[in-house]
Parts: sequence; C-alpha cells; structure tokens
Amino acid sequence: MKNILLAIASLVVVSSYSQTVGVTLFKSGFTSPVEIVHPPNDDRLFVVQQGGAIRILNPDATINATNFLTITGLSGGNEQGLLGLAFHPDYANNGYFYVNYTRADWDTVIARYQVSSDPNVANPTGTILLTIDQPFTNHNGGTLRFGADGYLYIGTGDGGDGGDPGNRAQNINENLGKMLRIDVDGPAPYGIPPTNPYVGIAGNDEIWSIGMRNPWKFSFNRLTNDLWIADVGQGQIEEINKVGPNANNLNYGWKCYEGNNVYTSGCAQTGTTYTFPVTTYGHTGGRCSVTGGYVYTGAITTLLNKYIFADYCSAEIGYIDAAGTSSTITWTSGLGLSSITTFGEDRNGEMYVATRTGSIYKIYDPTFATQSFGKTNMKMYPNPATSEVFLQSENMSFPANVTIFDISGKKLLQQNLVAGTTKIATGSLQSGIYLVNVTDNAGANFQSKLTIQ
Repeated sequence: MKNILLAIASLVVVSSYSQTVGVTLFKSGFTSPVEIVHPPNDDRLFVVQQGGAIRILNPDATINATNFLTITGLSGGNEQGLLGLAFHPDYANNGYFYVNYTRADWDTVIARYQVSSDPNVANPTGTILLTIDQPFTNHNGGTLRFGADGYLYIGTGDGGDGGDPGNRAQNINENLGKMLRIDVDGPAPYGIPPTNPYVGIAGNDEIWSIGMRNPWKFSFNRLTNDLWIADVGQGQIEEINKVGPNANNLNYGWKCYEGNNVYTSGCAQTGTTYTFPVTTYGHTGGRCSVTGGYVYTGAITTLLNKYIFADYCSAEIGYIDAAGTSSTITWTSGLGLSSITTFGEDRNGEMYVATRTGSIYKIYDPTFATQSFGKTNMKMYPNPATSEVFLQSENMSFPANVTIFDISGKKLLQQNLVAGTTKIATGSLQSGIYLVNVTDNAGANFQSKLTIQ
C-alpha cells in the first residue's frame, strides 16, 4: 500500500505577489556545464560540458553512463570549447542537432550531427556548416537557438581582446559581434533567409543584427517569440536586450555604446538607429558578467512573465518584468551558488541553473515553505487506504480546480472541486514528490507539496 504524506507547512496563498527565487539541487557531477537544452517534446535534458561532452540528464535526476556525444580537438581557453547546442525543430523525425565549438586553431565551428539508432547516443561524425575566424581566445558567444521561423540563430562575440580593437562588431563584412541567422534546411551547407538584411547588397548574408560584444546566452520566449539577449559588458555595464518576433536589421550599439552609455566617442553614425537594452546594471556588489536566461513559463504562478537571469561573478539571480513595463531588476542573493554559467528550460517551462563547479539546480519559489495557507479552517489531508487526498474549507469559493504536477512541472492530474469535503484521487500516481495547485472560484491560489511513498 502506498503511503501518502502531505507537507502542511508548505501551503501558501499567492496573493501579495511578493517575489523571490530559490534553487534546490537537482543533480551534481558535471564538469564545467555551459548549456542545458531539451529536444522538442522530450523530457530529457542535454547538458553541454565545455570540454566537449554532451551528457543526458533524465527527469528522475539520473545521468546516463554513456555520453550522448563527445567532440575532441577543441581549444581549451577559459571562454573556448564546446559552447552551444540546439535541436532541429523536427528532431523527432530527422534526428539533427547543431553544436557551436571552438577548435584547436581557435576558430568557431557550427556543425550538424545526427542521433544514431540509439536515442541516447549520437553518431560521432558531424558535418561542418560554417566556420568563423577568431583572432583572440575570448568573446566567442556560443549560443544556438531555433526561432519560430525555423531558422537557426547564432550569437557571436566581437573577436575578443578588449574594446573590440578590430571594430568587428560594427563591420557588416565580419560575422563577429553579430546575431547570425541561417536556414539549415536550405541548399548545402546552409541557406540564407531571404529577409536577412544584407541579402543582395553589401554585407555578409548571414548577418541578422550587428553590434554585439559577447552575447552570453540568448533565448526566445516560447509564448510570444520575443528574443532576449544578455550581452556581456566591457568594464562597467552589463545589458539585456529584448526584441519582438518581427525585428530585423538591428544595431545593438557596441562598440559605440556600452549599455546606454557612449563607449567610443565619434563612433555613432548620423542616421543610424541603435537598439538600446531593456535594462542594464553596473559592476557593483561583486557583479561583473551577465549570464542570460529565459522568460519563465512553468507552473510557478508567481514567476510567470519574469525574465530570469544571473550575474556570473556575484552568483546572484535576478529578474525583470518580461512585459517591458519596468526595467527594475530584483536580485536574489544568499543562494549559496558560485559562477553561474547557464540556465536551462525543460519542455514544461521549468527552469534550471548550472554552476561552473558542475552542479545543476532547479528554480522554485521559496515562499511556498514560509507563508500560511490564508484560509480559515483550511485542511488538506491524505487517506492512504483509498489513495485519496481530502481538501476541506469553510471559506473556499466553489467551484474550484485542482491540478497535480510532478517535480519537473509536468501536469499529471486535473480535477474540478465542488462545495464541502472534496476527494482528490491519487491512485494513478507513483511514489514521489508532487505539487498540488488549487484555484478557487474567487481566483485565490493555493499550493502544497504532496509526497507519495
């Protein structure tokens, strides 16, 4: 007989919209993780290690013993190595995925690989699509993402050193310091989207936008298709850019501007429109380098519509309003993290954060464990004999709705509630930890942790 335990202390009323971000250890044992992604409609997380390995992290927090892929012959500087991974939108049928790495001669390589007949192992030989000469070891960007348009977006740094000595970010004949966009389904090695701004005129056809210093992580809001880019600053200002789904031919300003401030006098050109960040922050409080994240779209209602990111040096997680109505950053400190390298998003919109030391944490709202339920005589208790959970309240406004999620945020059960004592059937659930979410007819929202043994 399964035992059903309910964590009454974790009940919470979400009404004040008081925000904090918490993290809980999900899995350790990685080596310099720099990316966490998932294939379309797949519960697995694929963790990119800077040294060249891609490892599979399963929903039950186990790591596959065999690497999904190992790429050798990489350059090994602090900002070099295997940096990016993206799965083709039709991965379930064609098995294609794409990687971004720096090889031994420092050059950036964009290559395509394919999964083998074993879904947990890739074919070891890839096809190089694009190479970009790198004059220095730093500022390699590295992120790859497919947009809703089906094209592959590639973030590149300005080529490195400091202050963009080659003025590459503003040079439309250089692929460095850019957001590139290519059609991987076009003629080999890749096609050019016809709406790229320099098609048929002076400038590199791959360029989608210019003026980046070192975009360390960008992502698309999967609900709105807005693009969020975190661009690492030179010495004073870190910036976050947000652009709409129909944007094109943008200039983010570097090295004319660092954030909103002039960096190079006389650089800005009359008649050129520059796209300035939605928010910036300075190098205070130990902050020095932004790590981009995602707009949260998971099951935690208090975090919805927040763009969540971090600072690598201070290991603080921050967020801003994704609607763009406010540029105010709320920082969360005291998390016990160090050197935050990347965020990840699973198929359900739940977010993960990785540290250079090799640990992956899952984001949650810690106020669940500190606030009260907020309803007089509200009771929620289990009945193991019948595999049911009972919810009872004198003040709840019925009808109401209950939803049960697993720890990854995947919705498992949904049930309507009627007035009086209500039974929630849990017999179909396996042993584990679950989140119970209840919304009453008045719009009040309650959440609790449910443990089934």
